[in-house]
Amino acid sequence: MYDRSFARLREAIERQVPAVEPLLMARDGSLTLAGRAITAADAAPVAAWANSDLYDGGPAREFMILCLKSRSLRWMQSSAAGFDHPVFASLVENGIALSTSNASAIAIAEYVLATVLAEYQPLERRRELQREKRWQRVRSREVAGTNWLVVGVGNIGSEVATRARAFGATVIGVRRSPRGDEPVDRMITPAELSETLPGCDVVVLCAPANPDSEHLVDAQFLARMKPASLLVNISRGALIDEAALLASLDRGVPGCAVLDVFATEPLPDSSPLWSHPRVRVSAHDAAGSDGFARRSDALFLSNLQRFAAGEAPLHLADPAVVKRSRGDAT
Repeated sequence: MYDRSFARLREAIERQVPAVEPLLMARDGSLTLAGRAITAADAAPVAAWANSDLYDGGPAREFMILCLKSRSLRWMQSSAAGFDHPVFASLVENGIALSTSNASAIAIAEYVLATVLAEYQPLERRRELQREKRWQRVRSREVAGTNWLVVGVGNIGSEVATRARAFGATVIGVRRSPRGDEPVDRMITPAELSETLPGCDVVVLCAPANPDSEHLVDAQFLARMKPASLLVNISRGALIDEAALLASLDRGVPGCAVLDVFATEPLPDSSPLWSHPRVRVSAHDAAGSDGFARRSDALFLSNLQRFAAGEAPLHLADPAVVKRSRGDAT
């Protein structure tokens, strides 16, 4: 564990999983076990927690190198919903069980609803009129009665669908292998996307990045969208052909693109997406709510208890799917 994470959860870990002996990594990559310094060669972790603390200025590289080189590691809990980074495929190749997280689902779903509402409700215009002390009515658009297409109905897509339906929208879900319990009005397969797109007012991308979804949103996809529709991407930048999107936006389709993720991050200053009038840019921070860390911590503690008791942790990723996200044939 990163020592910053342990400091926050020390009491809970000692109370709930007293058998755990924490191997802590400091920001400089140094290690301590039971209060004494040890080398990476002497470290023998059996479980690891790769969470957002690590990626937010922590020793992420050193942490992952240790995990990749370890021959004792059996399970890793990630705070991320996805696993498209190649390091995760390498970990499961080493026989390490990987648990993903649903901690970001609520925050991202609220981001989606907020950004759609911001386009439907002319809030900025109303603030401008207030500053100008002008009594002028403006028209808005209702979410109720709109048709939403949610591509990828996993943890995040399900939360998006639940909230959109609560606002009175009809939601169509897209999933390669539906389970049957998705909170949508109708499920379709990726093969039915083309015929479904023309009737959708909002298209939300929640699918994982893999060879099948790379540039899912290409020129043909965009040509099937409604002119006044909204495209929201909270998945990965690889799902969109950004050049095709810019060309299509210039033609008025879709009406607006809300993008939290990009092919290159941080988004380069030279990218025309920054200044395009039909694009809304955020810095891959849809999950950055005040509730994310709390839910992430709770899931880790619960799974750590299960692991220590010899039970399977929750949200285990299929190793074959993890490898495929890297482009492996198997």
